[in-house]
Amino acid sequence: MMRKYWCRICTFVYDPDRGDPKSGVPPGTAFGDLPDNWVCPKCGASKEYFEPMEPDE
Repeated sequence: MMRKYWCRICTFVYDPDRGDPKSGVPPGTAFGDLPDNWVCPKCGASKEYFEPMEPDE
């Protein structure tokens, strides 16, 4: 199971099991494998504003 990441700006959670199909990111894509220009689909924040979630969150 890959780790989820959350946006510190809007609290959106990137779930690698779901990916981000609207941005062309298929399910199964780890956060570290997202393109450098990927941004939060909810608020537009860049990857630097995301933090890993603990496994039980």
